[in-house]
Amino acid sequence: MPYVTITTWEVPEGVHQEVSLRNLREKRLPALKALGATRVIVIRTSDRTTAAISEWPDKRTRDEAYAAIAQVREKLRTEDGSRMTGEMLGEVIAEA
Repeated sequence: MPYVTITTWEVPEGVHQEVSLRNLREKRLPALKALGATRVIVIRTSDRTTAAISEWPDKRTRDEAYAAIAQVREKLRTEDGSRMTGEMLGEVIAEA
């Protein structure tokens, strides 16, 4: 059964969101795909915030990738100050 994570992120004042988004496109998205994510979508929710939706083939694949995901998140935090403000995750139970 497909598994999805939704994370919300904030870039601190003084950091241009485009710098953060460039890091996201060049580093984070390819890293998630390499770890087994089938699709990653990022939504700009304000001038300083985004939401990321990562789709995985199943919970096991996402769980096995968790340690590497945590490392990617930490690297982003140290590079541009991005901070994760929330996370939701679970199995897909319906879709159209």
